[in-house]
Amino acid sequence: MNTPQQTQTDQGPLLSVVIPVYNEEAVLPSLFSRLYPALDGLGRTYEVIFVDDGSRDRSVALLRQQFQQRPDVTRVVCLRANAGQHAAIMAGFEQCRGRYVVTLDADLQNPPEEIGKLLAELEKGHDYVGSIRRVRRDSWWRDWASKAMNRLRERITSIHMTDQGCMLRGYDREIVEAILDSEEANTFIPALAYLYSGNPVEIVVEHEERAAGESKYPLYKLIHLNFDLMTGFSLMPLQLFSLIGVGISIASFLFVIFLAVRRLIVGPEVEGVFTLFAIAFFLIGILLFGIGLLGEYVGRIYVQARGRPRYLVRAVLSKEQPQQAGCPVDGANRR
Repeated sequence: MNTPQQTQTDQGPLLSVVIPVYNEEAVLPSLFSRLYPALDGLGRTYEVIFVDDGSRDRSVALLRQQFQQRPDVTRVVCLRANAGQHAAIMAGFEQCRGRYVVTLDADLQNPPEEIGKLLAELEKGHDYVGSIRRVRRDSWWRDWASKAMNRLRERITSIHMTDQGCMLRGYDREIVEAILDSEEANTFIPALAYLYSGNPVEIVVEHEERAAGESKYPLYKLIHLNFDLMTGFSLMPLQLFSLIGVGISIASFLFVIFLAVRRLIVGPEVEGVFTLFAIAFFLIGILLFGIGLLGEYVGRIYVQARGRPRYLVRAVLSKEQPQQAGCPVDGANRR
C-alpha cells in the first residue's frame, strides 16, 4: 500500500475529497479501484469522505468494506434518509478537515484522475475551481437541455458558470466554511461558491459515460434544480413578470378602448368572438405562469421558515470511531 507523502500539519490532510453516494453499488468497486491510486499518486496527504444519501441498495455495505480496507484515509457518513445531492455534500463539508476540498460524483463520469488538475489550481491561489467537460458523454437531450438551462440561468442570475452540471469542483477551506455558514434551506453549492469567491477559475476536464447504474437526475429534476437556482439567486423572474404584466395591461386597456370606439361607430357585432377567446386564454396562461413563479418564491420562504434540518446523520465511520453503531451493514433496513 502506498503511503501519501506528508505535506500538511497534524491538524488535518491537505486535500479532502467529498463524494455523495446514492444507490451506486454497481459502480463503487470501479470507483475505488481508480480513486485511491489517483490520490496516492498526487504525493499529498488526503482523506476521502463518502456520504451515503439514504441508499436502498448495498452501497453502504461496500462503503463499510472500503473503510475497513483503508481506514487511514477513508471516512463514511451515513444519512438517515435521502436528502439530495447538495445536502449530502454539505454533510461531507462538515466532516472534512482538508485545506482544499474537491467534490466528485460517484458515477465515474468525472474521472478521479482529473482531481490533480483542480488541486494544482487551488495551490496556485485560486479559492474556487470550476470545471468544464471537454466532450460530454451524455445523451443528446441531456446535453441540449443542460446547455439551454445554462444560457437561461446565466441571463437571469449573475452566476457565470460555463458548465453548472459538472460536480467535479475544488474549494478553498474559507469558501467551504462560508458555505457552511449559509442558512439557506435550499443550497446550490457551486453558485454559492462563485458568489463568495474572490479568485475563481474554470478548467477543462475529461468526461466519460456513466460506468454503471442509472442517472439520478431525470429531466424533471434538472428543470426543478434550475428553477431553484434562478429563484434562489435572482429577483429578475419576478421583475420580468411585473414588466410583462404592465405591458399586457397597457395593451389590454388600448384594446378595450378600440372595441368601445368600434362599437360606437360600427354597432354591435358577433364577429371576432373566437379572437377574443384566444386573447383571454393567452392572458389566463400568463396569469397562471405568474402564479406558479410567485409560488416558487413563496415556497422557498415556506421551506426556510420551517427551519427543518437539511439532513440527519445516522453515523460516521472514521479511524477515531471505527465501530460506531448506526451505519447498517447492508441496505435491508432502509427499504
